[in-house]
Amino acid sequence: MTKCLTTRRVLLGAALALPALSGARAQEAWPERPVRMVVPFPPGQAADLFARVMAEELSKRWPQRVVVENRAGGAGAIGMDAVARATPDGYTLGIGTSGTLGVNPSVMSRLPYDAEKDFAAITNIFTLPLVFVAHPSFEANDMAGLVALAKAQPGMVQYASAGPGTAQHMTAEMLAHRLGLRMQHVPYRGSGPAMADLLGGNVKVMVDSLASALPHVQAGRIKALGVTGSSRAPQMPEVPTVAETVSPGFQALGWSGIVAPAGTPAAIIRKVNADAVAILRDPAIAARMVQLGGFPDPGTPEEYGAFIRAEIAKWREVARAANVRLDG
Repeated sequence: MTKCLTTRRVLLGAALALPALSGARAQEAWPERPVRMVVPFPPGQAADLFARVMAEELSKRWPQRVVVENRAGGAGAIGMDAVARATPDGYTLGIGTSGTLGVNPSVMSRLPYDAEKDFAAITNIFTLPLVFVAHPSFEANDMAGLVALAKAQPGMVQYASAGPGTAQHMTAEMLAHRLGLRMQHVPYRGSGPAMADLLGGNVKVMVDSLASALPHVQAGRIKALGVTGSSRAPQMPEVPTVAETVSPGFQALGWSGIVAPAGTPAAIIRKVNADAVAILRDPAIAARMVQLGGFPDPGTPEEYGAFIRAEIAKWREVARAANVRLDG
């Protein structure tokens, strides 16, 4: 009787262990098919540029490709909602940004996702300053000139951004609130379309990421008025910061990082983090990112989660002070 009972216990224990073992083996084998990386903006924006670098490098390390999927619209909300709703099996990753995970929760009461609950943070990819840029025909050549025009013609100076609720939009709102300016926001569905209209002279001023604006500034197609970091950007050291010209202490950074749907297995989160961090710490990749206009910012999932929460708090304060609400 005792022997029979012991045998049944052993068999029951083995049966209970099978799901755990199969799950562990599945995670060890991951990825067994291509992984999609959802970018919530059109091609050409900083988030897209750096996501493609990461997808290319991760594809070299993994047995399957990482495929970038652009899901634009709703200030990034459409793409991030798609990530939040995806099966948490590691085969969908998302690119969270200063706009989608930092600003949107502060300005959208009907956001279809919860920035703090619907995603598993993996690592930040980069930080970068933004830059106020203008068409060559714009009267002002620096931030002081832009501010003077905005004060002389309240509501007449138009500026383009990658969309409502993006870091570009909120950076301009933060400046306007600090200096008592009234400028007209012209939102686009991403940085690419906005830049196309700026290059064509259809809009004269834009707030953009350094990464996507840099090639056009270097080619002389647009002019840089001021960068939003705490110090001048090494890629364009001749361009003063907003802080040193018109608004002491002013600082706004763009950033993008990797997230997964909440509930994605911890083992997969750890693997993606380890491989992404190794890529970001590679000197050749770091140099490539600096050349694109950003600065690698790898860290642990816990660090990235804490960073996201701090950004939400910061932009919530800006939205409150500037009275910015995007859905009533």
